[in-house]
Amino acid sequence: MSKDFISITDFSAVEIINLLNLADDLKKNSVEIKNNKKDAGRTLALLFEKPSLRTRVSFEVAFQKLGGNVIYLSPEEVGFGKREDIKDIAKVLERYVDIIALRVFSHENLVKFANYTKIPIINALSDKEHPCQILADLMTMREHNKKLDENTTVVFIGDGNNVATSLALACASLGIHFRLATPQDRNLPEEIWEKAYQLGADSGSIFSHSVDIKKAIAGADVVYTDTWISMGDEAEAEKRRKIFVPFQVNQESFKLAKPDAIFLHCLPAHRGEEVTDEVLDSARSVVYDQAENRRWVQQALFIKILG
Repeated sequence: MSKDFISITDFSAVEIINLLNLADDLKKNSVEIKNNKKDAGRTLALLFEKPSLRTRVSFEVAFQKLGGNVIYLSPEEVGFGKREDIKDIAKVLERYVDIIALRVFSHENLVKFANYTKIPIINALSDKEHPCQILADLMTMREHNKKLDENTTVVFIGDGNNVATSLALACASLGIHFRLATPQDRNLPEEIWEKAYQLGADSGSIFSHSVDIKKAIAGADVVYTDTWISMGDEAEAEKRRKIFVPFQVNQESFKLAKPDAIFLHCLPAHRGEEVTDEVLDSARSVVYDQAENRRWVQQALFIKILG
């Protein structure tokens, strides 16, 4: 298993399944963790350029429950790459802490940071990928009886963003069929499709992109959407809303999925924009299970990486 977890492709399909199995066990036997603190005495640094609810809390709770200490470093305190050079930050922190999770604007800077330090680095979100979120998504799918193989079709609706990228690559690795429905100019980057097709050639995963939300959702097992306006995109908020209106997940579109299909959203949700209340609050919405599972997969991640 890789020292770092920067891309979902850092782990093989077998490693992903093994990690999910551990996360399932941790969730079912959470009381036992109190007497088996894997990371007692170790310290996790959370270096965040972007604010967060689920990411920060899930990481802190996960590591603390394993007996570790957590230090949160805000943008103002660090000035990532501005107040201080990335190399210097990385070299200093490795003298203090055992593992670092970074939530950053630039994936390039995240990779640069990882190259400068010998301790494990976890991608807690970048502009390119959100791999920890996808581990929680996969765990949630399994909990709701969706097989992580060719028997499951996942459709992502909206923006070809960091979540869609990691989800596509995970599906390709595991053999899950993946559909993407976005405006033409919001598709995934070509290099991501190429990588997904390469992985899918081995796993049997089938991929498609459509600008027709109804065509994409038809017969799907899992329907996933995300905000149309990510942090950093606020300047073009109105333009984006107009472009993405046809890609709203609502009762009319969601009913085209299988009768037992589940709805996923990594949150925060903008109710009435990418998804309606009727879908988000429905019995088939599992977004709060999905949010909770961030803790369990990250706990498993710490155990796997730190040993």
